[in-house]
Amino acid sequence: MNRNIVVIGSSGMLGADLVEALEEAGLKAVTLARPGLDITRPETVRSALDRVASPCLVINCAAYTAVDKAESEPDAAYAANGDGPAHLADACRKLQIPLLHISTDYVFDGTSRSPYKEEDPVNPINVYGLSKLQGEGAVRSGLSEHIIVRTSWLYGLRGRNFVKTILKLAGEREELRVVCDQHGCPTWSVDLARCLVRISQAVLSAPESVHWGTYHFCGKGATTWYEFAAAILTEARRIRPDNLARLTPVSTSDFPTPAARPVYSVLDCSKMEANFGLVPPAWQQSLACFLELFYRKSE
Repeated sequence: MNRNIVVIGSSGMLGADLVEALEEAGLKAVTLARPGLDITRPETVRSALDRVASPCLVINCAAYTAVDKAESEPDAAYAANGDGPAHLADACRKLQIPLLHISTDYVFDGTSRSPYKEEDPVNPINVYGLSKLQGEGAVRSGLSEHIIVRTSWLYGLRGRNFVKTILKLAGEREELRVVCDQHGCPTWSVDLARCLVRISQAVLSAPESVHWGTYHFCGKGATTWYEFAAAILTEARRIRPDNLARLTPVSTSDFPTPAARPVYSVLDCSKMEANFGLVPPAWQQSLACFLELFYRKSE
């Protein structure tokens, strides 16, 4: 079938993994990313999509993800995370094709003590979360045939992320202080990419049967940043028995950051399983697979 799936933000951590996953599944991907495409400018969005032959679906992996920096650069965050998805939804509506859009657990305020469902009230507590919520709203109001996938604590081979930071600092310092009272679900970008491929296949094969709307997808099981860091170092020592740094747990109040974080942002993924048959792997399993790949790539 001569139909192309357009991946926005294809040079980023998730976008690059998604392109590889689509190709492995036998699907055609057209890649669009900066500097050739700036989603904050509606004229470049439409012109870029107009140049794609037979587009059938757009997947937006582009975002402003610097959570702390967003506090001092709100205009940039809202432009990329709020205005950008609005422009994409508008262009997709005119082209009559669906849009898959990635959002975040940070749309919640963290006051829950049970995993968040898609319909639970949102209440972001930082600029990043507010900007992503604006983007969700723009997609919902601008295009009926959409799927928003909220994820959390994303890491992968490309770009900056928690796992790579822990590994780097563990080789430079004797002690790492890591927050122990924020709870969430680590997610490997490859797992999320495979999730998006499965959704894409459903959209292309039977769009009339797709339940459009908002979904959650993240690594199975909750943990804290401290416990996550401990698992990273334990698994890293198994692969390479280096004398890595020791960890010290600290509270959020002991480790202030420009942006407030929700203390609990665990996501319930049962809707994704019910409608698409997707069950996320346990986060520990995915971490082990990632680290094997990470060290193999670094050799």
